[in-house]
Amino acid sequence: MKKLIGISLPFLLIFLFAANVSAQQWTDEQKAVWAGVDAYWKVGLSDNPDDFLNYFDDSYFGWSYENGAPGTKADVQKSFSYWNKKGKMKYYTITPARIWVNGNFAYVHYYYTQVTENAEGKSNTERGRWTDILMKKGDKWMLVGDHGGEIKEKD
Repeated sequence: MKKLIGISLPFLLIFLFAANVSAQQWTDEQKAVWAGVDAYWKVGLSDNPDDFLNYFDDSYFGWSYENGAPGTKADVQKSFSYWNKKGKMKYYTITPARIWVNGNFAYVHYYYTQVTENAEGKSNTERGRWTDILMKKGDKWMLVGDHGGEIKEKD
């Protein structure tokens, strides 16, 4: 039995490595969508974080974990107006889990970590996941929907 495990283990490791490597090979379309997602996250670090709203289509309807119901672009604008007065994003990482593209539509599942700093200089780290639903207008990927938010640790 030990010999069987000893022989099988290297093959299993090679299979898992090969599966992981192939999962990280994105098509040009997927790379373009991911570049769009990264572009609007970068806006959060800029001097004008409200410019993030330029990536929301007027038809947008999304639902974060913290909200009891889905909201519109106007709801996001109101929320941003409030939160951007309270603090600023200082750092983020985003990691794609799945990117699906079909013509001018795409969705992206990804994980994020962000560090924000409030007006008093206190930092807060948040980790979570999002699904962004996108529609291509011209050469820009626009948000038409999303769902996700912080993953709270269980007590």
